Amino acid sequence: MFHKIKETRIKEIKTAILLNKKVSFRKFMKTNIKVSLYNSFVILIVSLQDNKYLLVFDKLRTEKTFLIKFRGRLSKQFTINQIRMLHIDPKEISTQKLHGYLLGAVAPRPIAFASTIDVDGSPNLSPFSYFNVFGSNPPIMIFSPARRVRDNTTKHTLENVLATKEVVINMVNYDIVQQMSLSSSEYPDGVNEFDKAGFTMLPSDKIKPFRVAESPVQFECKVNDVIFTGDEGGAGNLIICEVVKIHIAEDVLDENGAIDQHKIDLVARAGGSYYSRARDGFFEIPKPISTLGIGVDAISSEIRNSDTLTGNNLGMLGNVEQLPNELSVNNFAKEHPEFVGLETTKKHTFAQEYLKKNDVESAWKVLLIK
Repeated sequence: MFHKIKETRIKEIKTAILLNKKVSFRKFMKTNIKVSLYNSFVILIVSLQDNKYLLVFDKLRTEKTFLIKFRGRLSKQFTINQIRMLHIDPKEISTQKLHGYLLGAVAPRPIAFASTIDVDGSPNLSPFSYFNVFGSNPPIMIFSPARRVRDNTTKHTLENVLATKEVVINMVNYDIVQQMSLSSSEYPDGVNEFDKAGFTMLPSDKIKPFRVAESPVQFECKVNDVIFTGDEGGAGNLIICEVVKIHIAEDVLDENGAIDQHKIDLVARAGGSYYSRARDGFFEIPKPISTLGIGVDAISSEIRNSDTLTGNNLGMLGNVEQLPNELSVNNFAKEHPEFVGLETTKKHTFAQEYLKKNDVESAWKVLLIK
């Protein structure tokens, strides 16, 4: 957290540090700046021409100075951690450590519970979280059984796919997540993970690999291609699958025949040993492409530069097609006289409460009341 010490003038700061060749000295001379301290860092917040600038420099090493411009406002929640970042060259750390950073940051990831068979018809079942859908016409999914980091060996799933060109991608919900985890144990070649994890093998209609009967959605796929991204431990093997048949449990459908995201109760993979239960974290955001929002740049500077409203709040306000008209604002003011004549901070606070309830129209009306 920033601790404000005092208000100061530009003359009290080293001119070379402040200017940083970004803003003219004449304009800066007319600008008040706020100075804060955080450990050994000095933080300066400068308001200039409807924009706010953040300047940070180490008291002991001024050559570390840099200047950041924010469009319209400086987030009140901006912390020193967003400035003091860890910078990594992937070639300068171990693959194992890089693997951890990648999986910890790119999360949660959907899980492809891949069922394959070898050339002798023996089944194999294993989960992979390097996975997603990449098109619907044709319906394409891609998952990657990467080379093992520890010893650069390949997985049975990859070997089977290269031999048979077929795979069933089964989706994983919360009801089967523990069994799925058990199946990921590296059993020797020839061991049936269906049996080990207690799953039921269900014959497919168009391909030879079996489906997982307990999975809520199963995709029978032909393999169109396999792209090898490298030959060292950790390298990906992108299996490009075309869906040839889909099986969906009826109890995960809504009244319109669409998949109900709460009923299907999917799980996803994160970093380390963490998983995510999707339905516990769902929230809805209206898609911008369904309406043409006015945009944050069309919002008045008083609102954009608010010390109360966050970036998410501004995004919601900017995602409306048009502002409430004067008549509706006046009627709202009559119904809510407590919002009339408020000072700016209180007005923004009340508007934010409406935004928390996803009532963007009322939030705008509060902001537009004179």
